[in-house]
Amino acid sequence: MIPFERHHVRARAAIGLVIAVALLAGCGGEQAQQMTPPLVTVDKPVVRDVTPYDDFTGRTEAVRSVEIRARVEGFLESIEFQEGSGVEEGDLLFVIDPEPYEAARDEAAARLAAAEAELEQAASDLERVLEAAQTDAVSQQEVTAKTAGHARAEAGLLQAKAALLTAELNLGYCWVRSPIEGRAGRSMMDVGDLVGGLQRTLLTTVVDWTPIQVYFDVSETKLLRLLGREYEFEGRGLGVHPVFVARAGEDGYPHEGVIDWIDNQIDSATGTVLVRGELPNRNHLFVPGMFVSVRVPGTTQMSAVLAEERAIGTDLAGKYLLVVGEGNVVENRPVKIGALYDGMRVIEDGISPYETYIVNGLQRARPGLPVTPEEAQADDSGEM
Repeated sequence: MIPFERHHVRARAAIGLVIAVALLAGCGGEQAQQMTPPLVTVDKPVVRDVTPYDDFTGRTEAVRSVEIRARVEGFLESIEFQEGSGVEEGDLLFVIDPEPYEAARDEAAARLAAAEAELEQAASDLERVLEAAQTDAVSQQEVTAKTAGHARAEAGLLQAKAALLTAELNLGYCWVRSPIEGRAGRSMMDVGDLVGGLQRTLLTTVVDWTPIQVYFDVSETKLLRLLGREYEFEGRGLGVHPVFVARAGEDGYPHEGVIDWIDNQIDSATGTVLVRGELPNRNHLFVPGMFVSVRVPGTTQMSAVLAEERAIGTDLAGKYLLVVGEGNVVENRPVKIGALYDGMRVIEDGISPYETYIVNGLQRARPGLPVTPEEAQADDSGEM
């Protein structure tokens, strides 16, 4: 029994020694691992001038749109334009049967001639009576009557002239012309239709597409931020501040114009103000009533500080960056962020251009503990 017990004790001692050595080796490995700070990729903020912008949805409208209506009653004799075509100012669009108005013009001209003859006769009678009155050959009553007759003849002449002018105007309205340059719509009436009268029949519309206007709503806060806090609603900057527009399906905002009008009050229900931009539209790419995307650049921010968007974290306190400070110790730095530009975010407050922040390896970094920083490469796209 004694030799067996001794052998058992020796075996247990050997096993314990092996376990102790293994434990010591494990602790040494963990210690070595803890003493090697994790590798992270770091970078410095970029300083450059940036221009903020906001995007809106707008609707196009024609600068001028005219409803062409019949000003005299009559049968439509002809249509002189092609629907949807461009027209110049003064181009003939419709002809209303002019014969009744030519007859009215001739009648008015005849009445004018009669009025002129009556005035000539009245003037002659008045002159003869006035000569006779000098020798008391006629009574004062007759002089008065002839004077009144001459005045009536003068009034009749004026009335006849006005009637002739009205007749000529009505005759001229038989030839309906475009008052502006633009594009004509479809004809609302057909040849032979009775038009005019009290309803002033709508014949067609002509819209001017050059330039084109774009209306969109902007909140008061965005308007002041885009145009500058010092902006005054007295027209300063109108016709100068740029606006960029895109049609549906277009990449970017390829069409440039200017803001030429801002409404004189803010809608209390929506908190927005109506803004209008104007585009040249020389190629007629925009049609009135079209929905478009609008981008308005703001006031350029000089020497803005920017950091990688992917490096910015979020916690209950807000946005933060992991800054590598003295001794390569990580610090959780709260930051105030601004607009986004090409994957970089404006840092309005919280970090200086001379500090270093972690770009990749955020999950391995712990505030208060050191890291092994490695400068980011220009094409670095590693995972955080």
